[in-house]
Amino acid sequence: MLTQEQQIFEQIKKASNILITFKKTWNGDSVASALALYLFLKKMDKTVEVVAEKFSLDKLYSFLPGYTEIKHELDNLRKFIISLDITNTKVSQIKYKQEDNQLNFIISPQDGFFSASDITSGASGFKYDLIIVVDTPDLESLGRIYDNDTEFFYQTPIINIDHNSTNEEFGQINFIELTAVSTSEIIFSLFESFGRDLIDENIATCLLTGMIAETKSFKTNNVTPRALLTASQLMSLGARREEIVNYLYRSKSINVLKLWGRVLARLSSGLDNKLVWSTLAAADFIKTNSTENDLTDVIDELIVSIPQAKVIAVIYENQNSNEEANGEPAKKTNLLLYAIKNIDSLGLIKEFNPTGTKSLARAIINLPIIEAEKTIINAIQDKLNKLPL
Repeated sequence: MLTQEQQIFEQIKKASNILITFKKTWNGDSVASALALYLFLKKMDKTVEVVAEKFSLDKLYSFLPGYTEIKHELDNLRKFIISLDITNTKVSQIKYKQEDNQLNFIISPQDGFFSASDITSGASGFKYDLIIVVDTPDLESLGRIYDNDTEFFYQTPIINIDHNSTNEEFGQINFIELTAVSTSEIIFSLFESFGRDLIDENIATCLLTGMIAETKSFKTNNVTPRALLTASQLMSLGARREEIVNYLYRSKSINVLKLWGRVLARLSSGLDNKLVWSTLAAADFIKTNSTENDLTDVIDELIVSIPQAKVIAVIYENQNSNEEANGEPAKKTNLLLYAIKNIDSLGLIKEFNPTGTKSLARAIINLPIIEAEKTIINAIQDKLNKLPL
């Protein structure tokens, strides 16, 4: 009986055109593992593309080899075919002409005539014959890539690779390793099973980037001896660790550092530091010349600095909230909520109609920030008190 690794490479060998994709809320592990897989399959002489919905923070990973190859839409997924039966009448000439919103094909018969019954139409098969989804809990998390072409995902074989317990095992092959610290670590073991000689410096750099990003440079409490050994092996294969760390952690702007200071100044905690939160006014973003997109960096710093925290919340005013409406302060507050992987952040704030993923959720609360903070924290604490933390 074939192992999962062997099954995966059997599918890859049989495929003519492979799609690699990942969740719409990009992170270092998803982007890096997808690009490592892309570069590896290219070395196997496979036809392969990486497609993922565009994300506001995607430029953070632009240093990765192969980054410019990532597309944001599934182009030409199927072709529309018009067929003409030429059994009885051969074709002398074919032209086409566009008139307004109509495309006319002008076909001159060699002899005789064509009739409407000679014409048929239909769609070709899908462009890709294999899908590999990495670091993504479910197909809906792919965003528009999935929503716009659900039939394609139901009719095409899927290899699903992930390390998270929230994965819904939606593939025909589900390569899920819960003991791995990142999807990049799993993909390294997959490559090793096929042939380490194909892992060059660029592939090793992508894989090490995924591991460093997922473990906050090996500072999270789930780092294992196996993960450290994998990182060591990747560096011996040429992974550019200094370059990775410089781009991910040593290139913070002064504006982000100022915002980080304001978050620290208002830091609060509850449940023996298992819940940590902070608040930001609209003026904080203006004075530090930062935006809400910078908050993911702040969350990352809190994860590393407070390892006992299970849930981290940043509650902040909409950046237009400093403007008053009819003499009253604007009543709209935003929430960014992170939870460790065995806690569902969406479930913690379900009454606020959140969006996002189980690890990182967002919500808008139609209350001034002081009232919103009290409402949000009470709701989260009530739910956390019922969980085995």
